[in-house]
Amino acid sequence: MSTATTDIDRKKSNFSIGRMLLEGRAFFALIVIIAVFSFMSPNYLTVSNLLIMSSHVAIYGLLAIGMLLVILNGGIDLSVGSTLALAGVCAGAMMQGLEFQALGAIYYLPVWAVVVVTCAVGALVGLVNGVLIAIFKVPAFVATLGVMYVARGIALLMTNGLTYNNLSGRPELGNTGFDWLGFNRIAGIPISVIILAVVAVLAWLMLSRSAFGRWLYASGGNERAAELSGVPTRRVKITVYTLSGILAAIAGLVLSSQLTSAGPTAGTTYELTAIAAVVIGGAALTGGRGTVGGTMLGAFVIGFLSDGLVIIGVSSYWQTVFTGAVIVLAVLLNSLQYGRTGRKG
Repeated sequence: MSTATTDIDRKKSNFSIGRMLLEGRAFFALIVIIAVFSFMSPNYLTVSNLLIMSSHVAIYGLLAIGMLLVILNGGIDLSVGSTLALAGVCAGAMMQGLEFQALGAIYYLPVWAVVVVTCAVGALVGLVNGVLIAIFKVPAFVATLGVMYVARGIALLMTNGLTYNNLSGRPELGNTGFDWLGFNRIAGIPISVIILAVVAVLAWLMLSRSAFGRWLYASGGNERAAELSGVPTRRVKITVYTLSGILAAIAGLVLSSQLTSAGPTAGTTYELTAIAAVVIGGAALTGGRGTVGGTMLGAFVIGFLSDGLVIIGVSSYWQTVFTGAVIVLAVLLNSLQYGRTGRKG
């Protein structure tokens, strides 16, 4: 009897350890990445390099938070990379000045107005996605794939395939400060990292402390049951895609500011990076499961891995291979974590 009890206890212990490793895989993966690259390069684990890498992660993180909201709803948004490019191009065009031929004048918008209009462009792209999916019942994959091509095409048409350079502004025109977003720091922390932290906290509060968060989890878990329970599922769906578009636009502003340039090819495959961060963070692609904290860990895993490979001199081609392998592994682990639950449901 005692031997049987010991075996049961041992199995429970092994199950608990395995479950802990599975659920905390993003955190443990990040620790392993930092340890390995710190051993391989003495410059990796320095304060200055960590801050630089974190500023790169900020772009992935902003996209990933928007993607998390969409995936929690049981959808997908393939247009975020193109929205990022379109937002950057719109900001770049406005920084060049708006020409009014009838008046023979060029008007330069202040930076705050450029930011507001750019976020509005992102919101419009997201709204189109949401309406197509929620109202016209177009599958999310198809709708966002089409919008991805449309947004990228508009960006190419606006620039004729060229890039807007020198976006720091001109002092005599009063439109300086665009590069402040990408280069300045507060208390030694990059502005982009602070923006990511603020957005992450707001998203966490929305998901955990608001009725909208409860609606989102409910509609993602079982949309029909949520609708019968009085959840405004259409409004929730349109809102999450609109928020995803706004966050993609903010990411576009951050990236353009860091580069002080904006081009129509920016953000290519970034939608896959965002999906990878969400999946690595433990969210279920079927919807209804996922957290902001996990998604942030996933974004740091992707960002720190990519930058670590650059620091040790790994070819960019191999970086793509490693990133793809991480995505496949994350999806496999998610299947192990949620597969049994899904079958029961």
